[in-house]
Amino acid sequence: MRQGKESLVTVLSDIEGGNLIEMIDSHRQQDIIEVLIKQPFEVREQVEEVSIDMWGGFPKVIKQVFPNAKIVIDRFHIMSGRLTAILSTVN
Repeated sequence: MRQGKESLVTVLSDIEGGNLIEMIDSHRQQDIIEVLIKQPFEVREQVEEVSIDMWGGFPKVIKQVFPNAKIVIDRFHIMSGRLTAILSTVN
C-alpha cells in the first residue's frame, strides 16, 4: 500500500454512467494537465460539471482543461471538513 502525499492518484470517472475514465499516477497539477489535455478539445469542452475534493490545485486544472465545466466540491469532503471542525471545537 502506498502512503504519503507523494503517492496520491487522481481518479476520473463518469459518475452518471459509473465508468472509470482515467487514473493518473500523480496529484501534481502539471502531471494531471498533461494527461487530460491529450483529449480532443471537442470532448473536453462538452464536460459540464466536475466534482472535486478540496485540494487547492484542482480548480486551476479544471479551468485550463475543461473550459465550460462547473466546479463542485463533493459531499464527502465537505461533511468530513465540517465534522473535523465540530469535533475540534467539542474536544
